[in-house]
This record gives sequence, C-alpha cells and structure tokens, in this order.
Amino acid sequence: MQRIMETDVGISEYIGHDVPRIGGIIKQRFTDFLVFEVDLDGRVAHLKSIAKPESSPKKKADAEEPTKAADESVPTEQASNDTKDDIDTAPAAAPGATDPVSTVDAEVPSVVNAVPNTQVPEVETTEAVADSDEPWPERFTQTLAPFLSEEAINKVKDLYLEGPEPPFVSDSGWGGRQAKLTTGETLDDDASALPVADPPAEEPEKSGRGKRGKARGGRGGRGGRGGRGGRPGTREDTRRVLSDPISSKDVRTGLHQAIRTLFGGKLDSETDTTTPATDDGSRIVIKWSRRGGGRGGGRGGRADRGDRSERGTYPQYVHFTMQKTNRDTQDALAHLSRMLKCNVKDLSVAGTKDKRGVTVQRVSLRRGNKTVEDVWTMINGLNRGRSLEEIMTRRGERGIRVADFNYRKASLELGMLKGNAFIITLRNVQADSSDTLDRAMNTIKDKGFINYYGMQRFGTAAIPTHSIGLALLKSDWHKAVSLILRHRPGEHPDVVAARDAWLAEGDLDKALELMPRRVVAERCILESYQKQGGDTRNAMGALSTIPRNLRLMYVHAYQSYVWNAIVSERIKMHGADKPVVGDLVFDTDSTEKTAEEDADVAMDAVQGDVPLDEKVAVEDSAENSGRSSKRSRKPWEPPRVKTLTEEDLDKYSIFDVIMPLPGKDVAFPGGTLGERYKEFLRADGLDPNNFVRKQKEYSLGGSYRKILHQPKELSWSVLRYTDPDVPLAQADEDQLLGFDAPAVSEDGKFVALQIRLTLGTAAYATMALREVTKTETSSHYQTALTQASEDQKYKASAEEAPEEIPDAGDE
Repeated sequence: MQRIMETDVGISEYIGHDVPRIGGIIKQRFTDFLVFEVDLDGRVAHLKSIAKPESSPKKKADAEEPTKAADESVPTEQASNDTKDDIDTAPAAAPGATDPVSTVDAEVPSVVNAVPNTQVPEVETTEAVADSDEPWPERFTQTLAPFLSEEAINKVKDLYLEGPEPPFVSDSGWGGRQAKLTTGETLDDDASALPVADPPAEEPEKSGRGKRGKARGGRGGRGGRGGRGGRPGTREDTRRVLSDPISSKDVRTGLHQAIRTLFGGKLDSETDTTTPATDDGSRIVIKWSRRGGGRGGGRGGRADRGDRSERGTYPQYVHFTMQKTNRDTQDALAHLSRMLKCNVKDLSVAGTKDKRGVTVQRVSLRRGNKTVEDVWTMINGLNRGRSLEEIMTRRGERGIRVADFNYRKASLELGMLKGNAFIITLRNVQADSSDTLDRAMNTIKDKGFINYYGMQRFGTAAIPTHSIGLALLKSDWHKAVSLILRHRPGEHPDVVAARDAWLAEGDLDKALELMPRRVVAERCILESYQKQGGDTRNAMGALSTIPRNLRLMYVHAYQSYVWNAIVSERIKMHGADKPVVGDLVFDTDSTEKTAEEDADVAMDAVQGDVPLDEKVAVEDSAENSGRSSKRSRKPWEPPRVKTLTEEDLDKYSIFDVIMPLPGKDVAFPGGTLGERYKEFLRADGLDPNNFVRKQKEYSLGGSYRKILHQPKELSWSVLRYTDPDVPLAQADEDQLLGFDAPAVSEDGKFVALQIRLTLGTAAYATMALREVTKTETSSHYQTALTQASEDQKYKASAEEAPEEIPDAGDE
C-alpha cells in the first residue's frame, strides 16, 4: 500500500523558486521539534517549577474587587491579564526544583508607576510567610517601613502574630460595643465599653447559641450563621490597623502590593471607608483576611473542619502547564483523565499540538473537589507508590509532565491562543553555501510561505482522511465505512489482527475483542453492527455512533484538501508576489479579525500528527464552520469579502489575499480561478452551489484563510554535531531536572540548522520548513531520510545524554 504524499493532498508549490534546494531532516529526534503555546496576552508557555504546589490561602473574593478597583489597588497590568480571577499557588521546596518561589512568575503583578515623578517604594517579591522560619522576619519591617509609621508596623506585627482567630476575652454578650478608631489603632475583642466578670467555663461554647446571638447573628452578626468565621459559635473579628493618610495613589497601591506579597493573602488591605478622605489622602485598613489563610482561618478554618474546608472556597477550575513528548494532545488528555479519575470532557485546551515533538501548553480542569495539591499528586503518581525523589529526578510518566498550577474561574476554550513558538532543529543539512541558507531563511522571513494545511491534517495512513470526508459529503455511507475499516500500513499488530478478524474471517466478536479501545471509529462501527446482530446494511446508523467531532474531522479534512489544491492553482496561475483581479480579501479590518479567528479556531483544533481516525478530537462547534458557540454572544454572520478589481490592486498586498474553504456561507474567487474551483468540486461529484445536506452536521458552512503566512518572529543559527543521538535543543522538563544542556561540537562532521519562529494560530511549522528544504514533509518520507542519513553511522548513544521518551505504541 502506497502512503500518501504532499501532491495527494494538493501541496505542490513554493515561493522561493530561485533559492536552491537545501537538504535536511525534520523531527529526527523529539527535541528537534519544540513547541510552546502563546496565549492571548502574548505569553509563551514554559514549565517554570515542577515541585508540588500549595493552595494559597489568598482567594480574591468578588466582594473585595470593587473596593480595590476604586483605589487602583489592583494594578492595570494585572487587571488586563485577568489575573484577578487567579489564585496563585506556591510550590514547596523539593529536590530538582529550580524555581521554588512562584509557579506563575508572569502573573505576579508589579507596582505600576502611573504618575511621573512619584517615588513608589519597591516591593520585594518573596515566598509566602508560611514558608519562613521566623514568625516575623526583619524584612517584613523593612518592606513596610516606606508605607507605615513605626507604631502602625508594630500593630500590624501584633495583629499578625495573634493569628486569624481573635484572642478570647469574656464579654457576657456586650462585645458588640466598639470604641472609635484612631490613627494606627488596633481594635481587639477587649475593646468592650464595659468591664465584665469572667463567665462560667462553658460560656464560650454557648455564646453563639443564645437568643442574643440568634437575634443579632444574621449575616455577619455575633454568633449567627454569618460572622467572621462563617458558622455558629465563632466570634466576629473587629481587629484593624489603620495607616496614616496617604495622598499618593501609587504609594497606596504599593502598600496593597506589599501586604499581598508579604503575607500571601493572610492579611487584607483596603481603603478606609468609615472616615471621609482628607486633603492629606486616604487611609488604608489592614486586617485578617475573611478568607482565613493560615491557622484556623477561613470559613471555620482548618482547625474546625479539617483540610477539606478549603476545597470548596476556590474557583472551580485548575489551570496548569503540560509538557508532552511524542504524545497526541487528546491521548495526553485521556491519560490525565485516567490519572485524575475524571471525565476527559472535564479537561480542555486552547489548541492541539503536534504529536512527534516536545510541546508545552496550558490545560484547564474542572476540579470538582480536588485541590491543586490533589491534582499534582494524582498525575505524578505520588498516591500510587512513586516516591517524591523519583518524581523530582525522573521524567514524567508516559512522556507527560505537569507544572505551574493556579485556580481560575473559567476553563480554556478552543481558540484561546495567539499561536505557537517553535524551536526546530534540522539535521544533516546539505547546502552549497551559508549564503544559500541565509537566502532560504530570508525568503520566509520577508515573503512568508504558502499557508498550506500540513500533512498532519490528513493522517499518516494510506487512506487519507479527506477521502472519507468526501464519501460522507456524498452520502456514500458504505464507502465511508469501507475506508475506515480498511488495512493501513505500519499499524500496531493488535489493530492488524482485529481488522483481519473482520475483513478476512467475518468474525465480528473476535474483531471487537482484539480492537484496541483507542481505535475509536472502527470500534464504534463494529459495536453498532454487533447490536444489529451482525447486519451491516445500516451503514449510516453505524457511522452516526462515531463521536460527532471525529466525523466532522473527516469532512474538514476534505475542505482542507480542496483549499490546498485551489491555492496551488492560484500560485501556478498568478505567482505569489501580488494580488490580481478576482482575488478575494476581507472587506473591513473588523470583519477580517472575526473571520480569521473563526477559521483559526476550526483548523487549530485538528492540528496534530496522529491519524484522525485514531483519536477523539477536541470539541468543534457551530455546525462545522469552526465558530465557538461558548465564546460567541451574537448570532454568527458570514464575513464580508470583496472581489478585487483593477482599481483595488494598489490598496492591498499579497498577504491580504484569502481563499475560501468550500461551504454555503462563502464566495468563490472571480474570473478563471473561480470557475476552476467549481470544476474541481464537480469533478468530485459535489454541487458547488449546494452544500446543504439532510444530515445537518455534514452541511458545510465554509470559512476563509489567507493564502500566505508570515512568521511573527524568526531567527536561525548553524550548529555542528557528529553523534545524531546527542540533543541539540533542551526541553523545559530536562532543564528543570538538571540534565546536561545540549553540547554543540565545534568540529562536528555534520551541520544542523536551528530555527526559532513564532506562527499564528492554525499555521503549520512543517509548511514553513518545506519552503526552506523543498523536501517532502510526510512523516514516512522523513523517516526514510533519517534511516538513510549519513550521520546515523556515527551513533555513539552517549551515556551522558538522557534517553528519549520511547513511543508507547499508540499507533
């Protein structure tokens, strides 16, 4: 059986025809292809700390956000990054951890100098005080000195050392009477207006249950259901420390930041609203947090209700960073769901990543009753016999490592990313000169590359997924089933045996017994036939049991195939230098953004190196046009496009030109190319004017995609090496584990080209590399190149180099 090649899926053209071909091998080692997700704020995802996290007692309650916003106590940078929705977690010290201070460095806000010439004291970023050996380190005093008087600092110290529960002083029920506050004064429970006698010993237990307590309790009263402790029997905490008036808003912001940083959420600060502001400025109130970080705090505190009392007080999602090695994204999520004993639907990502390589991305988990400590423990197997030392000194199980936890109010959704950053190493590079290398790289830097859908889009088997998609679009159900169940080269022996049992022997039960559960589509079809008593006539019904998202993957693959083929036709006819009459562009900037996001969401969802018929894909939405129903609040409308005329050509560049994916909501290009597009669809047995089907999920909506893509960032360097087993780039996990950094051999026998580039969503890095090497990028072709490469003769399997993660046999 012949495996598919680039030309089979419409990929045929190049931009830099004048640049000689450069030989090179893509993805010879997993670390030759490093991928790092770029989030919506432009931050590149990296592993920062693999140590076990600890839930911070600081929970940014909704009730305090308006108060902080009124005084700008939440810096602008923090608010813009939406970090007010986070609860950061700090890792405990552990062997091998290189960043024991914070798991989310990028999300620790800094003091913002909004007013020129205003000197704001610098706040030192430190660990939460719980990790300190001293109850009140000297640095606390030094950090607070620029903001508070010595007397106020001493009162803060006394307040902190007393703990979150106010010391009990008998008040016979009169403790609600409070004295007036003065500058820097601390109110304790002994601030009663009347002296009282000591009560009987059992009085503390009864104080919250008497009639007075019940009548006055309510929400926040003494002894009622509210109160500081949040349950009957707890006492209201009226202790406060007030600062002197502070006129500078930036200095007030600095004090808020200092309190947050030093006490890790145990103490709160807010603007004093009990007294009017004066010309001298506003006062800041410092008190124990209502969320009760630390000893016995919170809603009853750990002292009252144990560790589980904290679990329900955090936002419902946990976000963390995942590095995976030679793992498809969905396979990695399935592994995590098994470790966490949760439904895989509780896990979500912003986009899928390549399989063959080392990739880093953020993951969100609907946590249920799990804390970040629980999630870390379960994923790393600490509850299954793995020792902490083993976790912190060896690579993660099954090529998966998690790190950098925090709580968030919302989950990740498909498309919530700006793109991906890559570090790609091409091995055994063959070029006639260094000048040729530079010319090739400058071509994609200045002119971009053709924005083809890469080979990953169409699977790695002899039966391309787009051919299954075409059968579905033509309602040829039996052909679609036949293509899905057909043999493929290079499959796992278990899969081969299962296919033989059905195709050769006709033994349905045996085929199902042998077929691995990871082979989703095949199992669904066979199970459907089994329920029908072996009757295979209802092929459409059998196909409908395949998860909807996987079925749509086949259809999307056909759209991608048509797009590739028509873009190749356009490049052949008109080149790739400038727009021509009949080209399509978005009509307005706002429309362009919306339409591009729609297309990117749809196609980034399916980027990956695993055959689409061997995975359950991430959820797509809005029929099959790629629109995210969760994120969209308005009814979707087709983007407005215009067909260029002679008068328009000077207003647009080649980077503005778009090409439609076939569907009912798109326009075809003008002129000869538009006619060629329609002829192409007719040749496949489709009506270009009718993409509506009785089965609505196969009714193509269509979208648009730019024909060229230009890297946002691009740099490169030439390295030399001899042993192909020696890594030339290092994954984040290996760096945190303290493995030796890559060692470049100055007198190496072979040349490697290391490329660093950042691409937008849904762009394929392999298509950028194809423009450089002008070599077939299909995985089987690259494997053959590796096996035949001259550098394979110099394998030394150096003991110093950590061993690569082996393929776990998921194909």
